[in-house]
Amino acid sequence: MTDPGRPSPDALLRQAAQEGRGTLKIFLGAAPGVGKTYEMLSDGAAQRRDGVDVVIGVVETHGRGETEALVRGYEIVPRRDAPYEGRTLHEMDLDAILARAPRLVLVDELAHSNAPGSRHPKRYQDVEELLAAGIHVYSTINIQHIESLNDIVASFTRVRVRETVPDSVLETAEIEVVDIPPDELIERLKAGKVYLPEEATRALSHFFSKSNLSALRELALRRAAQAVDAQMLDHVRALGVGGTWAGGERIVVAISEQPGADALVRAAKRIADALRGPWTAVFIETSRSQNFSPQDHRRLAQTITLATQLGAQIATVPATSVLDGLTTFVTEARATQLIVGKSQRSRWFELWHGSVVDRLVRQTPGVAVHVLPIEGAGPPAPRRERRPHGGWGSLAGYLWTAAMVAGVTFAGRALLHILDLGNVALLYLLPVMAAASLFGLRTGLFAGLASSLAYNFLFLPPVGTLSINNPENVISVIVLLGTAIVTSQLTSRVRSQADLAAASARTNAALAGFLRKLTALGDREAVERAICDEIARLFGREVVMLAPVEGQGMVVQAASGTGYQLDTMDLAAAQWAFDTRAPAGKGSGTLAASEWLFQPLSAGDHALAVIGLSDEAAGDPVRPDQLPLLMNLVDQAALVLQRFRLEAEMRDVDAIRTRDRLRGALLSSVSHDLRTPLTSVMAAADQLDHGATPELIETIRSEAARLNRFVSNLLDMARVEAGALKLNIEAIDLSDAVTGAAHDVRGALQGHEVVLDVPPDLPLVRADPQLLHHCLLNLLDNAGRYGDPGTPLVIRGEHRFGVLQLSVLDEGPGLPPGQEQLVFETFRRFEGSDRAAGGTGLGLAIVKAFADAMGIAVEAANRDDGRGARFSLTFPAGLIVRSTATGAP
Repeated sequence: MTDPGRPSPDALLRQAAQEGRGTLKIFLGAAPGVGKTYEMLSDGAAQRRDGVDVVIGVVETHGRGETEALVRGYEIVPRRDAPYEGRTLHEMDLDAILARAPRLVLVDELAHSNAPGSRHPKRYQDVEELLAAGIHVYSTINIQHIESLNDIVASFTRVRVRETVPDSVLETAEIEVVDIPPDELIERLKAGKVYLPEEATRALSHFFSKSNLSALRELALRRAAQAVDAQMLDHVRALGVGGTWAGGERIVVAISEQPGADALVRAAKRIADALRGPWTAVFIETSRSQNFSPQDHRRLAQTITLATQLGAQIATVPATSVLDGLTTFVTEARATQLIVGKSQRSRWFELWHGSVVDRLVRQTPGVAVHVLPIEGAGPPAPRRERRPHGGWGSLAGYLWTAAMVAGVTFAGRALLHILDLGNVALLYLLPVMAAASLFGLRTGLFAGLASSLAYNFLFLPPVGTLSINNPENVISVIVLLGTAIVTSQLTSRVRSQADLAAASARTNAALAGFLRKLTALGDREAVERAICDEIARLFGREVVMLAPVEGQGMVVQAASGTGYQLDTMDLAAAQWAFDTRAPAGKGSGTLAASEWLFQPLSAGDHALAVIGLSDEAAGDPVRPDQLPLLMNLVDQAALVLQRFRLEAEMRDVDAIRTRDRLRGALLSSVSHDLRTPLTSVMAAADQLDHGATPELIETIRSEAARLNRFVSNLLDMARVEAGALKLNIEAIDLSDAVTGAAHDVRGALQGHEVVLDVPPDLPLVRADPQLLHHCLLNLLDNAGRYGDPGTPLVIRGEHRFGVLQLSVLDEGPGLPPGQEQLVFETFRRFEGSDRAAGGTGLGLAIVKAFADAMGIAVEAANRDDGRGARFSLTFPAGLIVRSTATGAP
């Protein structure tokens, strides 16, 4: 544990991470209308008067006159326009603020969701970027937008907001609570200062009831107090300042393996609820924990499970004694309330060992210690598990100790002629220290007694007897025996500390190795298998991972082996653990008849999967001393699985964003590109009243064909996006296909000579005739639009090296270097050219989609002679029909 007088390295690192960053001040309110924006603008105005460079990034006045009056005089960074579903949204211009680089920027409504296509989906992420750039930020938020309180607010207001901010945003922010009494807020609402009159009437009967406002107000004040308390603790830890520093109540309950410990947990829960403070259940792991019987392990596991279900944090602290570990933990946690149990002990026991409670009260000043009797505690259960250095020791230890004493005695007799008796006595300290270190305290005491007897019998006169004639020699024997006892105790204590440190090091190594292995994997299935394999290796149990599948219930996703068996009870326990996000199965308080212990992998407010550990007829699946390790492994595994879940959600969001962008672009394109040919058709139709001419008829025909191609492109793009392409593959003569496409698009190619350089002996190819026709139409239309007027268009077919290539070449500006493949992106047009005005950016995207569907490679490049662009369709050997007569292509 950390020395309370020593600065916390973690706290110092957190402070160092804030160096060079801007500071965030949040104006927190219980509900709309309490005056958060007004207070933010007032504080900003005070900063301006002090000479601080302050600008407004975004402020929502909602039409309130007093708020709009405060905005006057500020420099306002203009918002950017964000088109969305036919509308134009006005969002905060993050880049403009970064370029302006003010000292302080005011950003209203921290929980706001940005328009699709913005750099960040949430406004608080924009604020994070501003803070990282060293810009200070003032912002506002209501309590119902805090992620951890969202469901609590919804439980009594019946309104669940969708825009939330993670609690981590508040961890380093300065919080100012903007608060007014509920009656005053209701009067403001009735006066029309919050909502319009008709909206205010509806709000008063729902969200803005006095009971709701009082509850929201309490939540806001309590959440602000928690944030201030956490920041205060971090500050004093960074400074290494001692003391409780009780900004709020913090409760710690000491649990043990004794019967009746569950009563302590329930009492701690009641006290925590009454004081409205966080609480922690701590188990002090000492050397005696290694000697727990199976009943002790099971009882401790049940107590830890109960504390977890009641909402406590769990901590396991290794220490040389319960008193030392508990006082250190209470000091480090800055606890204000400590709950301990006192079992019935005999008066002789208390006289010999002293009162632990009395010493605890003396060593934890400033902490209220609640002492509760443990009525269920009886005499200690028999210890069945012994370790070589624990209890009375082992027979081998005593034999080795006797051998070491005999060896020192032989050496002393051999060196007696050069050593005096005092130095011979010092030799006997060697077997005492070795025995205490290797075999434990009592074996060390045996070594001290055996050494004293050997020294007296063989070295002190009269030799060969246990009597001592010289009084000085009596003192030597007493000193030797006392030194042996003290040395044995100190050595045994060092051994116990070394064992605890080794156990802690093994736990830390296991956690580090587990996380390192998981983060190195990029496939979800491989990660799930690795989770099961690593937990099985660490705990020596069969491990499975289950998750619900629609229509199938809980299904095994991964396992450490193939020999597992899950019956109906096991699956019910797994389902319960997933639904309630609490342990179930053997060793827990729910569905204990199952032969498996199931732990949920949870992230946030939902479960991702469950981990099951079998008992394998070896008692409980997990010993209580292993439970903290398992919980840490489960938490790390949940974080890794949450990463895959978030990546999948981001892909879905990107797909939705792409569809939204496509929909908006289609609407914009339709509004422009349908109007142009329709205008021409209508104008030509009007002229028919004065007599039809061949030119008017040709205009109607060509513009109608252009309109038809455009509508066809829209339909084709919709088919591509919906994945509804159906192929009808057949053998096609490319000469006929090229001639037909050139004929159908001749209206768009006016002024261009079409040169067909397609040999008639080209082999047939396998393709969909309709899709290939659309590809050629769009390639020729594109060439006619971008080719220089009066220049020829060449369609060339070549069959070389086992592949067939069909190319369309124009003579025009060509393609920008490095952007050859970008032309196939949806709505990609060369905006710098006036020739792009007649296109939609869909044609080449459709060519790419159709060609990929048929297995045809499509390529864009500039001509070798530099006179224009070349677009090629390459048919691989698998799509070329070989002649049955010659056997050759």
